[in-house]
Amino acid sequence: MSSEDGSALPALDCCLWGKEQGLPRAYPVVCHLLDTAAVFGELWDGLLSESMRGRISGDLGLAAGDARAVLSFWAGLHDIGKISPPFQAQVPELFEGLKRGGAYEQAPGAERLRLRHEAATHWALTGLFAEVGYGSRRLLRLSLAHQVAQLLGGHHGSFGQVLPAGQLAAVSVYQPGLGGRGWAEQRRAHFAELRRVTGAWAVPAGSLSAACAVVVAGLVIVSDWLASATEHIVPLLPPGGWRGTAAEVEGHWRRTRLEAPAVVAAARVGRAQFGEFGFEEVFPFAPNPLQADLVEGLPRLVGAHGPGLLLVTAPTGEGKTEAAFHAAGVLGRASGARGVFVALPTMATADAMFPRLRAYAERAVRGERALTLLHSMAWLSPGFQGSAVGAEWVGSSADRGSAVEAGAWLRGRHRALLAPLGVGTVDQVLGGVLPLPFNVLRLFGLSDKVLVVDEAHAYGPWMHQLLVRLLEWLGAFGAPVVLLSATLTGRSAGSLVNAYRRGAGFGEAVPVEPRYPGWVFVGARTGDVAEPRGVGSVRRRVLDVVVRPVRWFGARDVGEGGARRRLGVLCEELRVVADGGGCALVCCTTVAEAQRTFRELRECFPELVSREGGLRLLHSRFPASVRGRVSAGCQAAYGKAGVSVAGCRPGSVLVATQVVEQSLDLDFDLVVSDLAPLAQLLQRAGRARRHARGRGGRPVWAWPEDRPRLVVLEPVDAEGCVEVPRAWGSVYDAGLLHRTARLLASEAAGGIVVPDDVQRLVDAVYAEGFTSGLEEAVAGQLRQMDEAREAGAAAEAYMATLVEICAPADVAGDLFRLSRCEAGVTQELLTTRLGADSGRVVCFFDQGGGRFSLDEDGRVAVPGGRPSPEETAAVVSGCIPVPGAWLRGAGEGGLRPGGWRDRPLLRELVPVRVRRGGDGSWSGGLGDHTVRLSEVGLERL
Repeated sequence: MSSEDGSALPALDCCLWGKEQGLPRAYPVVCHLLDTAAVFGELWDGLLSESMRGRISGDLGLAAGDARAVLSFWAGLHDIGKISPPFQAQVPELFEGLKRGGAYEQAPGAERLRLRHEAATHWALTGLFAEVGYGSRRLLRLSLAHQVAQLLGGHHGSFGQVLPAGQLAAVSVYQPGLGGRGWAEQRRAHFAELRRVTGAWAVPAGSLSAACAVVVAGLVIVSDWLASATEHIVPLLPPGGWRGTAAEVEGHWRRTRLEAPAVVAAARVGRAQFGEFGFEEVFPFAPNPLQADLVEGLPRLVGAHGPGLLLVTAPTGEGKTEAAFHAAGVLGRASGARGVFVALPTMATADAMFPRLRAYAERAVRGERALTLLHSMAWLSPGFQGSAVGAEWVGSSADRGSAVEAGAWLRGRHRALLAPLGVGTVDQVLGGVLPLPFNVLRLFGLSDKVLVVDEAHAYGPWMHQLLVRLLEWLGAFGAPVVLLSATLTGRSAGSLVNAYRRGAGFGEAVPVEPRYPGWVFVGARTGDVAEPRGVGSVRRRVLDVVVRPVRWFGARDVGEGGARRRLGVLCEELRVVADGGGCALVCCTTVAEAQRTFRELRECFPELVSREGGLRLLHSRFPASVRGRVSAGCQAAYGKAGVSVAGCRPGSVLVATQVVEQSLDLDFDLVVSDLAPLAQLLQRAGRARRHARGRGGRPVWAWPEDRPRLVVLEPVDAEGCVEVPRAWGSVYDAGLLHRTARLLASEAAGGIVVPDDVQRLVDAVYAEGFTSGLEEAVAGQLRQMDEAREAGAAAEAYMATLVEICAPADVAGDLFRLSRCEAGVTQELLTTRLGADSGRVVCFFDQGGGRFSLDEDGRVAVPGGRPSPEETAAVVSGCIPVPGAWLRGAGEGGLRPGGWRDRPLLRELVPVRVRRGGDGSWSGGLGDHTVRLSEVGLERL
């Protein structure tokens, strides 16, 4: 064996191990390098689209065959840093054998240095690539040798900083953990042998763009993970006496290449194929005007401008989800996308979307159809039991005619977005543009899929800014995007569309004026924004808005003709439900107010309470398993499935918080809501007479169906002026509430025409000239509120820009910019929405005698030691989300078993000891307060 300059290289030392844990004997590092190269080649052929392979080959200036060989070679080299003293010393007996031979020199104590093997890969490969002619530049970050070394050094989820050029000339001095003579020669020998076997003799003439570098990095990580599976390694273990001769290495290369297709197929990370079906072949109804216009117009625009971003704006109930699925098929076929991911604002909406995507996939998708649900509690969602405990999501996969559970490999951490089909919460995809470990893998998972973002209007400045940055990256990938919104301002629409255009290489912003209802499309290939298309609506309705000024909890009525207490007005509005049947939604601002309202209505309407399902309560502060049952009950009682049920529904009232206003397909005869910003009120109103149930399907008082009633409870002071209750805190901006109240006062009398008036009103509530014509005192107060809101929004957006990764155009050869975290930015800030401070508690029910259980009846004991998967599931099913303020100073009271530290799902839970009271509820201390768990959920007293 000889080096590039013809000098002799030592024979491979097969005592250098690459894998050892769980194996009958150590696995030579050269074998793992070859395995990873083989798996990479298989993924290159079967996972990447032809267009992406072409982009990468073009960036490198290589023919397709040469690019495959070179990149497989690179992938294999990812663990060459394991040929270093600190890594080899992790198995002392093997390390002692290396030292006894005398072939390896190192500084004293080098094996104890904290040099991780992936960092060693970065340092070692920069020089090795330069030795074989990979282009060097004065700025090291622009050097191909360094770029590839940095990329491969990031295979554990984070990229290292650009190396100091001056230190590379004496690397063993500045990085003694790399070792001296012997260590360097073996790295060079392994490098040369891997290059020979893979046939990677071509030298790239160019470097990778940021988008292509992310794709290659993601592919390397997946290749490493698949090649590291014990069940893959054991059959490939070399026999005793294996010396790593050229013939033996070639033999191993043949075997591992034969095994690679089965390894990749078993992981189920392949490509879905969007079938070319007509709308009515997929959905059991004819398209409405919005859907029909997309069916006709979108393929023509995609043909002219290439795949791109589609923005659909329409009221709730207009079939946006079906429109999005059909559009995903059009965009997916045109782009060669390998799947689709649907991102939603909440876990509840993601759970509800999962079966809808599954049904669509069974009818319209072929190929690999592994389907995942991705959010922190997905494996507890109804219908998904039996999946691996501790995974981030639960999955199933649809074969022709049936749906089966997804493969075990896809349940591992960080892997959900690798499945071709998925549903999850939007924070899971936004994590790709935060400097979190393996963020590059999230971006890779989205790079070749159609991303559907529902409720695009529902995110505050923090998440909106992150979505803007994500769209830049998706534009750079050329990945298709579908954005759905019911109440999106024109300004927000423009920021999203232009972000995608910037990523695709079109920097100059263009005006975007969406139609409502309607859609607008921008092509990634041309950057052109097509003329926005407005469509008619089959569900044109007049929303009767009735504003009822009310005195809030604890306030007295205001004399004759003045505002009455909230409860009295609420009971008056709901009397028709108790007397005449039908369903009503009461939407409250806070959980505490929903709980209190439920109790008060229980006293007012015993006839509803006596009937099963007559009075329901839905909010976030129930134990997870209880909330799941409540949500399922609400879906059954008020969902679309009930449309086919003959006759009027019996009287029923659902008291809920904002959890019902997004993406949940619920239908009520009457909606009553506390005052909220206009966009939220319109969302809630979309649940009023949402589906055509026919004259026999609604009570007499709920006719006509196309004139739904929205009652807004407007909190006022003794003078009748809007007064935001202190208990609402910062749930809503006070200025927006005042603006909404004034807008309703001028617009509600004649009714709000949906969809005709929606876009105008949503834009009007934010209009800069809103205060014109108001009394100066009122206008001045409103301007102060506006300034406070705008300052807060600017602060949130600025914080997002501070922590998010850079845009693709700003990577400029330095992948560390995707991992760099600014000083003072904590992990907590990165992983939570600004202001959405929360935690989780779990109740330990005191059964006496020092015995605690997870249930009221004492049947499920609190697990001690290291909980089993089943015990972990039992604990998490009882967890309850609470505001972070509840947990300050709470500690754990010595209740958390020590073994819970080994379970990520349990590590952060705060146990609360509760004892049964005389009324059947359970109470205990949490910090300086008492909490009570009862039929209304958890409340702080």
